[in-house]
Amino acid sequence: MAAAEAVAAGGISIVEVTMTVPGALDAITQLVKNLGRDVLVGAGTVLDAQTARQCFDAGAQFLVCPGLDLGTIKAANDASKVIMAGALTPTEIIAAWKGGADFIKIFPASAVGGPSYLKALRGPLPQIPLVPTGGVNLNTAAEFIRAGAAALGIGGELVSAAALNSGDTAQITELARKYLAIVQETRYAETKPAVAAV
Repeated sequence: MAAAEAVAAGGISIVEVTMTVPGALDAITQLVKNLGRDVLVGAGTVLDAQTARQCFDAGAQFLVCPGLDLGTIKAANDASKVIMAGALTPTEIIAAWKGGADFIKIFPASAVGGPSYLKALRGPLPQIPLVPTGGVNLNTAAEFIRAGAAALGIGGELVSAAALNSGDTAQITELARKYLAIVQETRYAETKPAVAAV
């Protein structure tokens, strides 16, 4: 709860509670109740359709999966919820997209080349919104955006266990502000028309 509130205070209005967190479904319910007007609350590390339905019953507004499971995509589509299916190879990405995923989570992005891998994928797959996770940090965030990321998935680099254990949620809020600024500044720079010298 403290982490989600700190992230939201930093301007990031989308949070994901992974199913690896003890009491994740209860946490989703509480977050939706407390922050649902200002924050989209989703469930992550969803591995199957049954868990997907439990997440929706708890109030999750979207799902994130570490891998490709067509049954989970179907459960999200049936519930008219957004799903970010995990994939790594072009074949998996295409299968997830054709299977009905709204976004494709490229995981683990840093292990296979980081921004250069994402850029290579965007060449033949420009229509598919890709979201890198794993290795996204303050040093790589702008590179991932320039490489064509539709969004960024940031976990421990934003919500550190040390900050939570010490109760220093202001550190999380400040990091959220920094990530948001990087994304906004990079997107603005990418859309600015080039100025011709006269």
